[in-house]
Amino acid sequence: MSNVNSELINILTEATGDLRWMSESDYPFQVFVWEEQELTAEQLREKTGHAPDTRLEIKEMEQFFAPALREYDWHDEEERETVRRYRSLVETLQYYLSDIRVYRLGEVEIDVYILGKTRAGNLAGLATKAVET
Repeated sequence: MSNVNSELINILTEATGDLRWMSESDYPFQVFVWEEQELTAEQLREKTGHAPDTRLEIKEMEQFFAPALREYDWHDEEERETVRRYRSLVETLQYYLSDIRVYRLGEVEIDVYILGKTRAGNLAGLATKAVET
């Protein structure tokens, strides 16, 4: 793995820290860098160990993160800090990756891949899970 990719992994790992994606269960983020420069839906399913007929939904990053970026009057300081950390994470992703899309694979227990292109041209991002019943 190149130094650029190692540096990116460190930056994204630091940006996610102990953040957890909030759904019916909370899951941590995992950072990944893939050598591929492009992936079709079929290739993504194969690479991530999903069956060819697994439901796939693609979202814009802003749409996906919108609930985590919204601050409410009733938030306490800890919740406001979490919103700030999510805003910082989104800014970090936008700075280091381009063409970012969110791929949601499955139903109920959904594998989520926040995937973009690195400056070196390969693919990188974050993986997590969402539980939605």
